[in-house]
Amino acid sequence: MNALPAFRAPRWATLAALLTASVLLTACGSGDDSGSGSSRPKSGGTLTFAVGSDAGCVDPQQVGSNESIYSVRQTVDSLTDQEPRTGKVVPWLAKSWDINADATEFTFHLRSGVTFSDGSQLTAQVVKDNFDAVPKLGALGVLAQGYLSGVKSTAAVDPLTVKVTFKEPNAQFLQATSTHSLGIESSASVKKTPQQKCSDGVIGSGPFVLKQYVQNQSITLAKRTGYDWGSSLWSKKGEAYLDKLVFKVVPEAGVRAGGLQSGQVDAISSVGKANEAALGGGQITLLRRANPGVVFGLGVNNSRPLLKNVKVRQAILAAIDRKQIADTVFPTGTQPATSVLAHTTPGYTDLSSDLAFDAGKAKSLLEAAGWKAGSDGIRAKDGKKLSLTIRWFPNAATNQPALELVQQQLKAVGIDVVLKQGQVSQFAATLQGGDFDLVWSNVTRSDPDILRTSFSTRLANFYRLPATSLDTALSSQAATTDAAKRERLVDEAQKLIVQNAYNVPVVELQTQLAVSKKVHSLDFDSGSRIQLHDTWIG
Repeated sequence: MNALPAFRAPRWATLAALLTASVLLTACGSGDDSGSGSSRPKSGGTLTFAVGSDAGCVDPQQVGSNESIYSVRQTVDSLTDQEPRTGKVVPWLAKSWDINADATEFTFHLRSGVTFSDGSQLTAQVVKDNFDAVPKLGALGVLAQGYLSGVKSTAAVDPLTVKVTFKEPNAQFLQATSTHSLGIESSASVKKTPQQKCSDGVIGSGPFVLKQYVQNQSITLAKRTGYDWGSSLWSKKGEAYLDKLVFKVVPEAGVRAGGLQSGQVDAISSVGKANEAALGGGQITLLRRANPGVVFGLGVNNSRPLLKNVKVRQAILAAIDRKQIADTVFPTGTQPATSVLAHTTPGYTDLSSDLAFDAGKAKSLLEAAGWKAGSDGIRAKDGKKLSLTIRWFPNAATNQPALELVQQQLKAVGIDVVLKQGQVSQFAATLQGGDFDLVWSNVTRSDPDILRTSFSTRLANFYRLPATSLDTALSSQAATTDAAKRERLVDEAQKLIVQNAYNVPVVELQTQLAVSKKVHSLDFDSGSRIQLHDTWIG
């Protein structure tokens, strides 16, 4: 079995291991047997999990919001999995794989005996059907589409061997096959429209099966009887321990916390800073892990007249006090952004000096761009005020207070900001339509190729960047099999994005969950989402 050199490079692997270990308090923190209950894993029971929002879709290939990924991830398996601490890609539905010398051909050897919950079998043709259908997913499938961009062909070599061939070297693809976005669905599901898959769910081969979806209320999953092909990272063989999973949508952080304290729910997402003290200790465990990928920040519509000027973009970058936002709004341990990538992402470069808070510099840049302060403190030029709208979506309790601080900080240098809230389900459509100046967003992935997916003008280009040398760096890092060269190109790309302020990084997203101590082995995966196959209650 071969692996890409880019993922075996000692420096990258060591970096990923060290950085991930530094923020992962424990992958099995809720499995600490110092709490109450049984110390021996047992089957049965229902886990009730309160999340803050619903993306309005239950197709793993189309969902991008963490709070929905928590549930739908449990319904599909992937060809591979990724070890959270080291970044190593390991077997799952594929028992092995071969990669040619220039990383243009990926051949996966599938496990036999795998079935979907409708009884159909996993075959190479099913994998081909999945990958061939990804370009038709539309706006919600942008992550999956990015992972498969440049595919020349997908072929079923024999019933259990599938070969994916790219037009040019594609160093990121092996890791992409470990993501939920490329989770494998049955041929029957693949034939449905993207809208049908979003509303009705999909037939997967995962350890749990979707039983009911009530939009903005709940997602209910049941254990898959006979499941026997889990990831090589999982400790339990065969079926999951839990009989049932119920994900309740509870938007208010305080209500989620109260439900956990009273025993109405067993775990909650997006623990607010105000609730940490009440939840810490006793019969509740707090789990934290920084998400790899593009950090939370302001996605810039670089085609807007006001934002075409690099000085205006750079002024916004300098005007934001990231530490104040991280310390005031976000959970304990949250770090200010020091690059467009989180520090847990392989290939991360520390650009903290470029992201230093400097209100004086921001004002000077705006002056140089011709924006003069008015009597009300807001700058104007040619009779027009410097006013920008930030679109945001309530998929995390921290979004609004963080943006209210951003609003204050930008006002202090003369930029008027209007905050405009939208529905979580409309996030992708907003990006696709381009009706925004700035949008509050992040993207999680444990591979630096997320920069290409997000910022290449040769892909979706939601942020309307102009074609520049950044495109070359992003394409080249995906094409090279030389680990050192790839690292240099990823470094170059980060610098170009930050120094030209094509994006305004603000704070690293840290996943913080609160879990009852009767819940054991609730694990983070490499993307700081959760895997519930090994989880048990006792």
